[in-house]
Amino acid sequence: MTARCPLPAPVTRRLRTAFAAATFCCIATAAPAAAAESPDATWWSLRPLVAPPAPGNIDSTWARTPVDAFISRTLDRHGLSPSVPADRRTLIRRVAIDLTGLPPTPGQVSAFLADDSEGAYPRLVERLLQSPRYGERWARHWLDVAHYGDTHGYDKDKLRPNAWPYRDYVVRAFNSDKPFGRFVLEQVAGDVLFPTTVDGVVATGFLAAGPWDYIGHAEVPESKLDGQVARNLDRDDMVRTVLNSFTSLTVQCARCHDHKFDDVSMEDYYSLQAVFAAIDRADRPYNPDPNAAASRGALDRDHRQAKLRLAELQKSLAAKGGQRLKRVRDELDRLGRGPTRLPAYGYHSSISTSPDTPKWVQVDLGRPRKLAHILIVGCHDDFNNIGAGFGFPQRFRIAISNDPAFAKGVITLLDHTAADFPTPGTRPVAVSAAGHAARYIRVTATRLAVRQNDFIFALGELAAVGPDGHNLSVGRTVTSHDSIEAPVRWSRRNLVDGHYHRVKVTAAILARAVQLNRVWTTLRSELLTPEFLARRQAIERQMARIAGQVAALPKPAMVYAGTVHTGTGAFRGTGHQKGRPRPIHLLARGDIRRKGKLMRPGTVSVGGDLPTRFPLPANHQEGDRRVALARWLTDRRNPLTWRSIANRIWQFHIGQPLVATPNDFGRMGEEPSHPELLDWLAARLRDGDGSLKDLHRQILLSATYRQASSHRPDASRVDNDNRFLWRMNRRRIEAEVVRDSVLAVAGRLDGRMYGPGFQDFVIEKPQHSPHYQYHKHDHNDPRSHRRSVYRFLVRSQQQPFMTVLDCADPSRMVARRDETISPLQALAMLNNSFMTTMSIHFAHRVSTETPRLADRVRLAVTLALARAPDNDEIGLLTTYARRHGLPNTCRLILNLNEFVFVE
Repeated sequence: MTARCPLPAPVTRRLRTAFAAATFCCIATAAPAAAAESPDATWWSLRPLVAPPAPGNIDSTWARTPVDAFISRTLDRHGLSPSVPADRRTLIRRVAIDLTGLPPTPGQVSAFLADDSEGAYPRLVERLLQSPRYGERWARHWLDVAHYGDTHGYDKDKLRPNAWPYRDYVVRAFNSDKPFGRFVLEQVAGDVLFPTTVDGVVATGFLAAGPWDYIGHAEVPESKLDGQVARNLDRDDMVRTVLNSFTSLTVQCARCHDHKFDDVSMEDYYSLQAVFAAIDRADRPYNPDPNAAASRGALDRDHRQAKLRLAELQKSLAAKGGQRLKRVRDELDRLGRGPTRLPAYGYHSSISTSPDTPKWVQVDLGRPRKLAHILIVGCHDDFNNIGAGFGFPQRFRIAISNDPAFAKGVITLLDHTAADFPTPGTRPVAVSAAGHAARYIRVTATRLAVRQNDFIFALGELAAVGPDGHNLSVGRTVTSHDSIEAPVRWSRRNLVDGHYHRVKVTAAILARAVQLNRVWTTLRSELLTPEFLARRQAIERQMARIAGQVAALPKPAMVYAGTVHTGTGAFRGTGHQKGRPRPIHLLARGDIRRKGKLMRPGTVSVGGDLPTRFPLPANHQEGDRRVALARWLTDRRNPLTWRSIANRIWQFHIGQPLVATPNDFGRMGEEPSHPELLDWLAARLRDGDGSLKDLHRQILLSATYRQASSHRPDASRVDNDNRFLWRMNRRRIEAEVVRDSVLAVAGRLDGRMYGPGFQDFVIEKPQHSPHYQYHKHDHNDPRSHRRSVYRFLVRSQQQPFMTVLDCADPSRMVARRDETISPLQALAMLNNSFMTTMSIHFAHRVSTETPRLADRVRLAVTLALARAPDNDEIGLLTTYARRHGLPNTCRLILNLNEFVFVE
């Protein structure tokens, strides 16, 4: 390279950055990396966002919108001029595919060409923006960025049958022109900010859109190192998804060391992890009907308020009892006190969705036995490994009988079905049997204690004690009104022995427990005045009415989303801790075994006076953390969010972004080619109503967008990459647009919107490690003729035809799709079974519309290319059709560059 032929400036800048990175890596040590440079407000992406005035002194005969003023000034500076306008056929095909992902129909082309008024093109743009196909097209762009998929990925790659509501949410958001700020708020914290709306919950599917390690979560407990690693990586995915998508910052580089080039420290990164410390990925309920969603939200509020009033009433009862109740309670606690780790003994019922679900457990002593006492103990988490908490019933009775059906000869020893019984925790509840003899003992629960979102009846022990102090229930048969689930160590037919909390139950303990329970019952009966009971019954009636109204609402649907969840199997989410976030520590070198300081929720510095650590109260809820981050993202003082989305919108229209690295606005990324234009677009979006459709109009109505894409050697010598936009970029249409366009021209496209995605594969072994067999799919199946945005996206085994056409990999965030040209693409377009099948349908369509072969050829070209063929083309294609058949001729037309490229 000589001095007369220097490297271009962008190449020089990239080389310098690469050398700097290599030097940093060479001198790095095991000690924590030195802090990155102090915040530099001069870096372009961190400068305050101020709308620049549109340049003056430009060619007013060419410019149509303020966009053109910025482009024209840049062209003038480099001695360039814009290209001539594209012809109208080219323009309608370009804008139709841009906005809807589908080619225009011959009728639409004819109508546009026939309208030579000045407003014809703006009206065309407006019609396309209002088309429901617009949302389907532009949702696909966002889903690339969010790395949405319908399977978990990783080793087992299991299906996510309820991921699709989030995809539909994105389609609806674009079609309704949802303000971008609201779009951000909903996806980060919509369930907290807008809990009574449909979108509020469904939008949080964004947090769960990426891959999820099924083995690391569902099969490995969080107490194990591999389980902790899996959850750490899961939070990392959430952090990078939110920050990369909305701010174009590569914060994940600070997971193991301070960012080498940007002002992102490890503390910043782990503060962001703390925002999502309580969030897991799981199915969560939502109401598809907006009216039902609002009603359920209002009823939930009323129920919470009634529950608070009931709790206050119960507190007043305890306060009236004073020291007498406290002394009894304390002594019962001492009787039941034991080690914190409990044996896995006990039994519990299956989960219910209503507290008022009758359940009972019955013990068969084999023959009538004389009884002194009955002892029952609530079941703690560690008893049963199901997360039941203290599953002691709120209302219950204990009875004995010699009749297994309890239809006759029933003696009730204790009846607490009229009023709530306070949860005894680990204390035993002892009841005198007064020497009665019976074969069967039954504990009936009429109201269950609440868990996180469901109800359970769980006992750690039921002991029948004879006059000699022996436990008569050891080894006896247990039956139940409901299914009994049990841990491995518990025999379905046997009760436990006389141990609870590893404390031997002696006759003295039993006698004292019985005495204390009598005192407890007597004291409570004295305190339960008619006035108190009336107030409590009024509240309970209100809660019952609310429960009935909730039950009458439509059954909620499910969406796979970010949520506080109890989990299943070995996966135990933070729902077991009432949503309390996991503690997040700064990890030395990102090693989960090397925990440093405890981090509080926060984010990175973007300059100005935006906080980097969120000022949350000590008793804040989990959702408050996400709300703080969501408001930080959408704050008008945050320049990154608005610049990021403006850059993406420009990219998808023009074919190249103003910033060539859409997911990296830091020093390792590129600087904008037109910084003032980017700021003008971003500020217009921020300062207006957040309308993305307004941004579309500004770009699509510009003379810049309407230019021809023809190559010009003189301009190419100055700007070979067309960074300054002296012409429109010629682009190959994406894989989904190829597929949808083929279906459309073949007359097979199914326009139904929304709902579960179609599967263009045959699935084998779905319960373990699914195998997705694409070659077994029948392309004539009409269920697979919907638009590609509704295709079921598999992460591990992607659709071969779509993949070879550079379809986005749902396992990673794709800000810019690859645009490769390879022999495999030509072979796939020519020989793939989808193409051969649709070519037959294409030929059938044109054959049914016109009888003459030449007219069929003419119609096929018009449908596929949005133009009529000339006479030479008709002659060549008609000859080819006579020799090889019309389906092969249609396949040839679909393989023309003119079909797969947009000029």
